[in-house]
Amino acid sequence: MSLPVPAARPRVRRAREIHEFFDEQRTSTSALPDPAPLANSLARGAVEVIAGVREPEQLARWLTEKPYLALVARARLAHRARSARGQPAKHPSYAVKSVRIASPGDGVAEAVVVIDMPVRSRAVAIRLEGIDRRWRATTLAVL
Repeated sequence: MSLPVPAARPRVRRAREIHEFFDEQRTSTSALPDPAPLANSLARGAVEVIAGVREPEQLARWLTEKPYLALVARARLAHRARSARGQPAKHPSYAVKSVRIASPGDGVAEAVVVIDMPVRSRAVAIRLEGIDRRWRATTLAVL
């Protein structure tokens, strides 16, 4: 009795093919969920990180490296400013006024979330890209 022969697997032969195989894979918009809820959550989370009531690590899974590091730097500056004034971190009072989404290309969504706060309103600009079958923020700016 002979053993069954396993099915032939495609072989990756060159280093470039290996890199492309394991690199981030772009995802089409049609294969992704509605980006509005994620944009809303990211904007809220970013405001709370800057206020000092949320850790930036809680948003890390939805951010690429560049916006994550920028958010951490902004949170550190806000923490230093609060410490210099002797103010503790407290949960901000805010309401999301609007979420606007535009799609400049397949697998890309750009959002602007307007957040009303007691003293002033803020706009959070977010660029989402479909990477590895989910939305990831490649740019995040709190204005």
